[in-house]
Amino acid sequence: MSGSSIASVITNGTVITGAGRENADVFISDGKIAAIASPGVIPVPEGAREIDASGCWVLPGMIDVHVHLREPGYVHKEDITTCTQAAAAGGVTTVFGMPNLNPVTKSRAILDDLFELYDTKSLVDWNHNPVPSELDEVLAMADAGIAAYKIYMVVDTGRDYPHPSGTGIHDNGHLLRMFEAINPTGLPFMVHPHDQAIMDVIEQSHWDRGDRSPKAYAETLATHNGLIWDTAIATLLRMSEATDTKLHIVHMQTAGSIEMVRQAKKRGVKVSCEVNHWALFLSTWNDVEELGPYALSYWVPDNHREAIWEGLNDGTIDMVSSDHAPHTREEKEVGWEDCWACHTGTPGIQDQYALLLDCAIDGKLSLERVAQVVAESPATEFRLGNKGFLRPGFDADIMIFDPLDTTKYSNETVLSRCGWTPYDGRSSKGTIVRTMVRGADVFDNGAVVGVPGWGQLARPTPFR
Repeated sequence: MSGSSIASVITNGTVITGAGRENADVFISDGKIAAIASPGVIPVPEGAREIDASGCWVLPGMIDVHVHLREPGYVHKEDITTCTQAAAAGGVTTVFGMPNLNPVTKSRAILDDLFELYDTKSLVDWNHNPVPSELDEVLAMADAGIAAYKIYMVVDTGRDYPHPSGTGIHDNGHLLRMFEAINPTGLPFMVHPHDQAIMDVIEQSHWDRGDRSPKAYAETLATHNGLIWDTAIATLLRMSEATDTKLHIVHMQTAGSIEMVRQAKKRGVKVSCEVNHWALFLSTWNDVEELGPYALSYWVPDNHREAIWEGLNDGTIDMVSSDHAPHTREEKEVGWEDCWACHTGTPGIQDQYALLLDCAIDGKLSLERVAQVVAESPATEFRLGNKGFLRPGFDADIMIFDPLDTTKYSNETVLSRCGWTPYDGRSSKGTIVRTMVRGADVFDNGAVVGVPGWGQLARPTPFR
């Protein structure tokens, strides 16, 4: 693989971290950052590969802790190789897979088989979040090197995916037992919040009127100013506090939920949370009207989107993750007539980092904050001790971005097997020109150059 066996130096770039930005050279040796120094201070070693980053930003590669790779069981939508090719093109250097597969990842034996697939097929580094529903499997899965566990407080109505049997758990007693079982591992419990009973009532009211449209689906999940989300998150925060177990909340999208997390952090509750690309860049009401099922799962009203950006800037929301959720066009098209019959979720792993940097160029958040939310915070919250930071001794997981170029989003350039993006036809300022995983190029000037099997398990540091 290009650059994998020789030393490299990235010259003349602007290095951006959560602590600031500086014009500096980045020296890479044996897959690690060996030094970061002012230009010309350290001579380029003889035989080293020089990468000229003049005019470009040098940022940490993204750690995406919420990715649906779809393998095994649903490879007609996506597989590990196609997903991590899209990740490489999107500046993502580590992915965490989700357990809604076939078989559902809920035992050490299933997890071991899945790790073998990742090990042979992934271009970027990886981990996987299994379901802790079988309590006697929790410790064994932790010993395998997982970074977190994952469940959904939701079951599908009218379809059997994307939340297949065994992944959707909304019994609070069972939920409490899982918190208790996870506590000795020290690992985070990642939860998709949802109040199923409220959802059942609201969606039935639409069905009684014969309305199963995308608009009805969007209105259902946003009902009563975010009630479905806020009630679930209140319960999760209380369980986390009661059991002293680390909680990670996905899909932050309401002002009420953000304020609850803000106050819980002040009380010392062990909680982190994420926002996904669709909440930041998609799911306006106009998106729902124009894109229908291709924009959904969710509609985020404007007042809640404003709260999201505030929470992202002030640190209440810790990180950005894609919730990359590819489905085929056929699985989406049925949603125009019956959105409850279509598979919900949107792809986004290839698009999100560039879109976020476009927002930084426009001043919606700082470049330093971008480095934090895409890499430094995920590495910290999930204890990936050698990743996420552009510092000597850390893995050389790096993205180089040209802020003066333009990214044009098109279905024709999508690397995900699903073959479409909800951002088709849009453009943003700047473009990703290179992605490096442990010092090796996996994406370079418009082409994926990484190979399946280069990715390694991103193992968290032991809990003490």
